[in-house]
Amino acid sequence: MPIMKLFENLEKYHVRKSSNLTGERVVSVDALRGFDMFWIMGGDMAFKSLDNIFKNRLSGFIKENMDHVDWFGFHFYDIIMPLFLFLVGVSMVYSYRKRLLSAESDSSLWKHTLKRIIILWIIGMMIQGNLLMYDPQKVQFYSNTLQAIAAGYLIATVFILYFPVRYQIAATTLLLLLYWAIVAVVPVGETTANAYTPEGNVAFYVEKAVMGKHIGWGTYTWIVSSLNFGATVMLGVFSGYILQSEQAKDIKFRHFCIFGASLIAVALLLNIWHPIIKKIWTSSFVLFSGGISILMLTFFYLFIDVWGIKHGVKWMIILGSNAIAGYVAWHLFEKQFLGMADVFIKGMMPYLGEWVETIRYTSAFLIIYFIMWYMYKNKTFIKI
Repeated sequence: MPIMKLFENLEKYHVRKSSNLTGERVVSVDALRGFDMFWIMGGDMAFKSLDNIFKNRLSGFIKENMDHVDWFGFHFYDIIMPLFLFLVGVSMVYSYRKRLLSAESDSSLWKHTLKRIIILWIIGMMIQGNLLMYDPQKVQFYSNTLQAIAAGYLIATVFILYFPVRYQIAATTLLLLLYWAIVAVVPVGETTANAYTPEGNVAFYVEKAVMGKHIGWGTYTWIVSSLNFGATVMLGVFSGYILQSEQAKDIKFRHFCIFGASLIAVALLLNIWHPIIKKIWTSSFVLFSGGISILMLTFFYLFIDVWGIKHGVKWMIILGSNAIAGYVAWHLFEKQFLGMADVFIKGMMPYLGEWVETIRYTSAFLIIYFIMWYMYKNKTFIKI
């Protein structure tokens, strides 16, 4: 197929166009979002605590993968945040296409977009930015996943509303290359020798210079990394285009497999020069985590939407349908949920031995799950 013809075919997927697109309801997206939320809402600690019980190689492996990697490399728990951003991108294709059908002008779209960004930013400061300490000296302005979503959402909104699809691909590639160039080429202390060390990378240098005493925790970076937050969300957008295409389900499945595997292969190659580091959200990390996210969506799409296997996934759909509400509730009230769990299991604790932490977190999860089930049953969905 000539390259120009390929570009023309891409443009029909733009959110401002609605021809030749399927109206299919993709349940797998909600289910995958719910799967992601499970690990955020106590699932990680419930599984991590298994090593207290079994103390074998498998339980040790699970425990290790329920923590973020120290610096280089990738653990299972490192997929949780990028998967969240990725799924926001998938949903943007559906939500913006729907809003454009009724929006009188772009200004109404931007009012909703900016409102959402502001709310996400404030909630992020409440969760991990010390806002609720009411001490201006201790506030951290940019240090939470919801704020990363807000930054990525803003970048992706500009791309998908105003760029042709082929330019969206080019702009996303440019973000990845620009981030790589900034980290690899811009010297810190007149040298780039420490470009990929926790304290010597330029992203952390910018973080300290801009945020000062309001810098976030650890060696995580957010300001320069916002470029790649946008790229992560855009990988979700491209996957959303595939989901909404008129192609047969088996063709979509094949495209997802190729897309995801290709990103992982490129990431592993890029890792030689530009390492996979979550804490500064390197371009290789974007591609690697994006590839995994796509393959996870592929697996869920195959089982749920292609093969129609929906038994045992309803609980994930319930969690995924109110994901932001669940995320905020758990992060603000985790101790309270654990306290409620203790009310029900306190009398059993002397007999639980090393099972205590696993059962506590499992019970706390079941409490918040019951609340979300009740909301789902009564069609109460909290949207931002």
